Order: sequence, then C-alpha cells, then structure tokens
Amino acid sequence: MSDKPILPPDGGSPIINLKEALEERYLAYALSTIMNRALPDVRDGLKPVHRRLLYAMHELRLNPEGRFKKCAKIVGETMGSYHPHGDQSIYDAMVRLAQDFSVRFPLVDGQGNFGNVDGDNAAAMRYTEARMTDVAGALLEGIEEDSVDFKETYDGEGSEPTVLPANFPNLLANGSAGIAVGMATNIPPHNVGELCDASLHLIKHPNATTEKLVEFIPGPDMPTGGILVDDRDSIIRTYETGRGAFRVRSRWSVEKLARGGWQIVVTEIPYQVQKSRLIEKIADLMLAKKLPLLGDVLDESAEDVRLVLEPKSRTTDPVVLMESLFRVTELENRFSLNMNVLSRGQVPNVLGLKQVLLEWLDHRKVVLVRRTNYRLAKIEHRLEVLAGFLIAFLNIDEVIRIIRFEDKPKIVLMKTFDLSDMQTEAILNMRLRALNKLQEIEIQREHDELSKERDDLQALLASDSAQWQKISGEIRETRKKFGKDTPLGKRRSTFDDVPDLDIDLDAALVEKEPVTIILSKMGWIRALRGHVDNTDSLTFKSGDKLRYAVKAQTTDKIILFTTNGKFFTLDASTLPGGRGHGEPVRLMIDLEKGADFVGLHVHDAKRKLLVASNVGNGFIVAEKMVVANTRKGKQVLNVKADEEAVVCAYVPASSDHVAIIGENRKLLVFPLDQMNEMGRGKGTRLQRYGKRDIGGLSDATTYDSAVGLQWRDPAGRTHTFNDLADWLGARAQSGKPAPKGFPKSNRFS
Repeated sequence: MSDKPILPPDGGSPIINLKEALEERYLAYALSTIMNRALPDVRDGLKPVHRRLLYAMHELRLNPEGRFKKCAKIVGETMGSYHPHGDQSIYDAMVRLAQDFSVRFPLVDGQGNFGNVDGDNAAAMRYTEARMTDVAGALLEGIEEDSVDFKETYDGEGSEPTVLPANFPNLLANGSAGIAVGMATNIPPHNVGELCDASLHLIKHPNATTEKLVEFIPGPDMPTGGILVDDRDSIIRTYETGRGAFRVRSRWSVEKLARGGWQIVVTEIPYQVQKSRLIEKIADLMLAKKLPLLGDVLDESAEDVRLVLEPKSRTTDPVVLMESLFRVTELENRFSLNMNVLSRGQVPNVLGLKQVLLEWLDHRKVVLVRRTNYRLAKIEHRLEVLAGFLIAFLNIDEVIRIIRFEDKPKIVLMKTFDLSDMQTEAILNMRLRALNKLQEIEIQREHDELSKERDDLQALLASDSAQWQKISGEIRETRKKFGKDTPLGKRRSTFDDVPDLDIDLDAALVEKEPVTIILSKMGWIRALRGHVDNTDSLTFKSGDKLRYAVKAQTTDKIILFTTNGKFFTLDASTLPGGRGHGEPVRLMIDLEKGADFVGLHVHDAKRKLLVASNVGNGFIVAEKMVVANTRKGKQVLNVKADEEAVVCAYVPASSDHVAIIGENRKLLVFPLDQMNEMGRGKGTRLQRYGKRDIGGLSDATTYDSAVGLQWRDPAGRTHTFNDLADWLGARAQSGKPAPKGFPKSNRFS
C-alpha cells in the first residue's frame, strides 16, 4: 500500500489507514511519556518536571542562603515558562522534593506544612514557601557557564537546560520511581558518602567489578532508616543486573516495664510505608485473630516515629512476636530495584550500578571540559582588553591627544597602535580616574594572574589524567559537604541477618485453641470447639454418619490419607466451624473420582508411618515427608488402577515387630527391621496370598514384643496377645490363621 493518502473521487478529505495512524500516534505518545515524564536522566537523576522546578527556582534567585517565596509563585513560574501541565502535579512533585521521609537528600527547603509520614497531604501552595537546598545548589553549580545544552521552551520564548551539571550523584542518592508505557523504573536512595567513595575508586580502577563496588556501597540508605536483611550475594546480583529487590525491616527495641513486663517500641519503619495505614492494618489483623501474640498497638509518635506493641503475654519471646508481625504486616517491606533510566539522556535502558556511576562520571567530565572552555574564552577576552589597556598606559599622552583632536579617534587609535575593535572600544570607554599609576599596576597584576590561569586551563584540557584528578577533587568536596560525617549524610539504614527460629511461625500466627476434627462417611468435615469425648450427640446429613473424630489444636496440621496413595494436608484453623454439617472436604483438596479416605490424624513431624496397599505391598515413611503443600496432595504409596491403599498406621519408637492380617484371616508377624523406609514407591511385599485366597491385605500394625500385640474388639475393649511364636516368620510369607478371639472385622483397631 502506498504511503501517500488516498484521495476520494469527490475531492473530500483524504482516506488514511486507521491501523497505521493509531500505531504512529501511540508510538509518539509512548516516546513522549518515556522521554519527557516517567524516566529520569542517568546524568542528573531528574525527570523534566523536577529539572524545570529547580531551574525556575534558580531563575527566581531562591538560593539556599536567600529568602523563601510562596510555592504558588514558584509553581506558576514553572508552569508558565517551562512546564505546561497541571499546577497540582507540579506542586506534588515539589512537595516530594521537600519531604525528608520521601527523598534522602531534599532538594527543596520547605517552610510550612509539607505533609508527614502518616500520609497527610501538604497544605495548599498558597500557604507554603520554599527555596533551594545546598544539594539543589550542587546540581545547578556552573549552569551559567555553558556547562550543559539548552533548548527552547515549549512556547519558544525562552530556553531551558536539557540536563543539569549535577555536581552530586542524585540518581542513586535520592532514587526515583515512575511508570512509562511498557516500562517502569524504581530506584532506592543511597548514601552519598558511599557513592563518592565508589566513584573515586572507579576513576582509579575503571574495570572494577560490581562485587568490589559493593564493598563501598553495601546497599540502599533509606530516608526512614530501617534494617536491610538481604545477604551480600543477593545484593551483588541485584546491582549487577539492575533488577532485584531489597528486604527492609523496621527498627525495634524492647522496653522493660514494672513487675517483669515489657513492650516493643518501633522507632523506624520501612521506606514509603504510611504509618497510619500500617497501624490500621495491624489493628485489622488483631480483630481477625491473626496476631495471637500481640495484645495492643499504640501510636505515641511526635516528630519521631514511636509505635508501641504490647504482647498478650509477658512470657512471649519478643523476637517471635516481631517475626510474626514481619510475616503479615508492612513492618517488613520489599523495595524492588529496576534501574531503568535514560542512558546518555536519550536511550531507555536498564543499567547496573557500575554503569550508572560511569555515566555520571562521564557527564562530570563533559561539564568540566565545557566549563573550562567557557572560562578560557572569558580569560582570552579579558586578556585582550588588558593588553589594550597596557598599550594605552605606555602611550598615554598620544592616546589623549588622539582622543582630543582627531575627528575619528577610534580609527586612528586602531591604526596607530595596531589595536582590535574590542580593545579600542575598551580604551575609549575607560574613565579618567583609571589613568593613575596604581591602576596601571593593578592591570599588569591582573594580566599576569589571568595568563597563569589560562596556561593552567590549557594544560587541564590537554591532559585526561588532570581532568580526572580535578573531578576527584570535586567529588571529595561533595563527600566532605554531604558525607557520613555530616548530620544529613550519616547512614540511616543498617544491615542485619534474619534470626534463626526453632518454632513454626505459621503456627504462631494462629491462636491456639482445642478443637475436635469430625469427618463423616460421606466426606463432610468440620472443627468443633473444644475436645469432644461423646460423639453420639453429633448430627449428620440424612444417610451419613461419623467416620473419624480426632482431637487437635487450631495450630495443628491435619493429615488425610486416601485410597489412591496420596496424602493431603489441611490447616485445622481453616476448617469450617461446628455449626451445621461442615463442608465437603473435596472442596478443599483435589480428590480423584472414586478415591476414598483411609486415615485422618494430627501431623507429628517426629513420627513414622506404615503404609500398605491391598495387594500386600508397603513400607515405612517419615511423617515429615508426607506433608503436601498444594491441593493436589502428595503421592507417597504408588498403586495400580486395580489396587488401593488400605493401611496408614503409626510406628511407635518402641516398636520392633510388624503384624499383618489378610482378608483370608491369616496372621503374619515378622521383625520390623525387615521393612524398608522410603519416601515414595510401591514398597516391598509384606504378606503373600495364594490363588485360592479371597481378597488381599486387610490391616497392618507394629508393636513392642515386650508388651505384646494388642487389638480392640467392637465393644472397645483392648486385648493383648503375647505368645506369637506360631505366627512369627519372615516378610512376604503367608502366615497362619488368626488366634481365637481375633475380631471378625479383621482389623487391629
């Protein structure tokens, strides 16, 4: 298809391809968003709105040592001259630059209500005032000396800088966040003293690795402090790729109270977490009984953060209490790193730590060269003027005569003394009072000083090493002014490891209460409050009845074993309550069609289980190996399509023998050490059945030969049988008919 628009026969509006038009316009919008709104420039770390704000304040002479002006005037100047967008968006950007809990090194010195860490908004712009900080001054340093390029403003009536000179590593020092079209950026703040140290090392060792740079920059330095709990290898990978995340925890301590009591005081919360929302979330979790260890939360904050956490019991371990809070609240937060920036001010790209620092250093070198050339041009101009003055002083009488008596003194002076137009103009504009002897000496002194400075600047431009030495000196000055030895630059975030706990935190988050788990024949499950001894009063759906009744705690895990050889795990705290008939357990697990339940018990990770199929295969498995993490369960005993699991029995630590009873009522006893312990499989043959035998394995158990084999009759009475010599054999034998009195159900319990 031709790129030219198609003209209709009637001569109306041209026909354009809608797909191509949309692609072209959306691409223009996407590029505009990426370049002019969302992504910061790697060189000065600023987005256009921030850069224009600072330049407008510079033009209004709102220097750090100067007076404040109304924010409404600053916003108006920015919007009218440089940034033709909404005044509220400009003011919001300005407010953030003034908040010491939002940016690590504020660029705006605000006077008035600029919001707080609770999330309260700043006062209206007509009530607040502002000026630049020393950090903003460092970013703008040298902007009047042709250090950066300028472009026309949106209306063509003025000019604005495309980037600031940035004598401060602002991108990493203050971080940035933004969402563009198809890409985003999120960079945490860092300590400027550490950034300067790493930059100085890079100047000396340009091939330094990220691992070496992390020795200088161990991690972010958040405005609100906190504790970083990531390991060093993870931090190195994050900085190497420019993508990753940092875990930040609140800083807390234990305060002792009278009579052995104590409380936890939180003094720092993670970056970008609103304190009021954090407290509200904790209160909601307490109402939902998901923080059983916490008694109350109080906000005693003034200018500094002070959250008081009261335990429900003084016997609670403070570390366990805080770990439970870190699990479910924003007292621990993950701050993602996505170093997506405008590389060289033009190309959106995800850069690593080293590349970001190198591009900032390259920018500083460009600024240094441009400022040097600018100063050199000024010196050359002044030296030319001074040379003319010196000629005039040496020939003062003739100069005065020419000026007094010649009709065209300028032309005569230029021809007589071989002066340039500029030198002649300077002589003609000289005041009479400057013709004294002292002024001549001063001009000679200035000429000598400027000549020496010119030589030094020319030597600087000619030497790459001298330029880097000069930049190193500037970086050291920045470190001295804003580094760790200053109140502003002192590191706020520290590093620590996550404590090792011997308890199950998942269980600690659930209030411990006794319950009785009821599973019916038709597969309906519920949890009755308390331990119920008499189950005769329980009601079920029509045609249904009790299958299992197990006493447990709300903190327990419930293990289900099914005929297809799978184990399923349920949390007792999540089971439906005792009102009604409960819920079908099939809604909680993915139970295959045709599968049924073999056993239900409370999980004990220290215990072992005996599992077996109806064809007589089985093995011992550690109970900690059967816990399922998903609804699909965990396959442990492998069975064929025409087989099914029939046994799941405890193996007490004192057991030394196994007893097997088949559906043919033959009993076999053999030593426990003849059985295999496995994690998964079909197991080994436990009892053999002949072709004439009806069915297969009926039940299996283990016992202590010193106590004897026990079974329970239908009346619930326990019988013990000690003389088992006639049934003692080896694994995989057929066994002999069961002793007189063995239950007709062919089961040991």
